[in-house]
Amino acid sequence: MFSRRSFLVALVAAAATPLVALTPDEAEARSWPPANRPPPPPRRERRPPGRPGHVWAAGHWAWDSRRRTYVWIPGRWIPHRRGHRWRQPRWVRRHGQWVFIPGAWVR
Repeated sequence: MFSRRSFLVALVAAAATPLVALTPDEAEARSWPPANRPPPPPRRERRPPGRPGHVWAAGHWAWDSRRRTYVWIPGRWIPHRRGHRWRQPRWVRRHGQWVFIPGAWVR
């Protein structure tokens, strides 16, 4: 029984390994539907007054696959994470498609 349980644990760990091996950008990009045309230029946003201990997460265009168009998501203040910096969301072109990479905290 112990060896069967060990085998199952090893099998689950081996199956999960490819998920961990993806870079954050690759993992994030795969979770968003691609668009076949580039997003519009970013909108100019008027930031509300800053908040202590917060970082501005800029607004961005999001692809609405149902309406087949981009929609604007306004920026917002988010709590700062000690020891990290905020990487703004962005669109990148990959394999002929536009893929959204959400903002994320990076060390």
